[in-house]
Amino acid sequence: MIQVEHIEKEFVSPKKYPGLKGAIKGLFSNEKVHKLAVDDISFTIDDGEIVGYIGSNGAGKSTTIKMMTGILTPTKGKCLIHGVDPNRERMVNAKNIGVVFGQRTQLWWDLPLSESYTILKEIYDVSDEDYRERMEFLNEVLDLPDFFDKPVRTLSLGQRMRADLGAALIHNPKVLYLDEPTVGLDLVVKDKVREAIRVINEKYQTTVILTTHDIGDIEELCSRIIVIDEGKKIYDGGLAELKETYGTRRKVIMEMRALQQAKELDWAGIFGKPSDVFSVEADEEKNLLSFIFDKNDLQVSDVISAAMNAAEVKDIQIQETELSEIVKAIYQHGL
Repeated sequence: MIQVEHIEKEFVSPKKYPGLKGAIKGLFSNEKVHKLAVDDISFTIDDGEIVGYIGSNGAGKSTTIKMMTGILTPTKGKCLIHGVDPNRERMVNAKNIGVVFGQRTQLWWDLPLSESYTILKEIYDVSDEDYRERMEFLNEVLDLPDFFDKPVRTLSLGQRMRADLGAALIHNPKVLYLDEPTVGLDLVVKDKVREAIRVINEKYQTTVILTTHDIGDIEELCSRIIVIDEGKKIYDGGLAELKETYGTRRKVIMEMRALQQAKELDWAGIFGKPSDVFSVEADEEKNLLSFIFDKNDLQVSDVISAAMNAAEVKDIQIQETELSEIVKAIYQHGL
């Protein structure tokens, strides 16, 4: 179990001044700039969960992960990873976790992948029997044999990402931290990496903390997401609950027999609502009339019923808010 209790991280840096005079002034100034990157965040993650930890650039995601892995020490609060304080018991914590950063590698660039794995086996003190068992599993889920004996520098991005994921799992960690694990990958390789993560989680009950901007990663893998913005936690729960809470926008698209006549109708009067609680869009080429509204202001059933009584409707489509739109709104501080 992971316990994060009221952690904060403040960075203090010398104040910088513009221009050459400012640079000289900075040499003699004691003024400091205080930046609170993570502000009083708490959560608990159970064994075997896959949790998406998301937020815009600069929201505090990476800082939180670095405190959980022991790279940074919290200014306030504490983290416990399976009862271990990652800052005080670094060696024990290192054996309990695996880390994959999308733009970095823990593999030796000029060595064959097989030798990198052998070195990691010794570093983590993995027995020969456990190593054989682990490699059989990793070869199966990650398709490593095709490039296992090639130097790491010759691997494609997709191959290297799978190799890095395997390297993080050699010692069977209890917790796996993934930072943008599918960034830059094509759709086929993305599917392979996501499936590998899913299988690893199911087989070994590995707890997975996933930071990503890829909505597909979240929808395919995460049963729960934590959203942070400007260093504060603003949501912690399931995807369905997130959509229910924030995804209130609805779009009802109707194919009309007489679009021009439908456009001229008094829709505010038909719906019995002020015109500012909904908008109407027309697609002349396809004879489509779209009504966009918030479900808290209008009910989909009322819109459909009123529209069908007022005009001749051939077909109806209902669109709910996509997760990508909700996350985009959060990133733009729209929620």
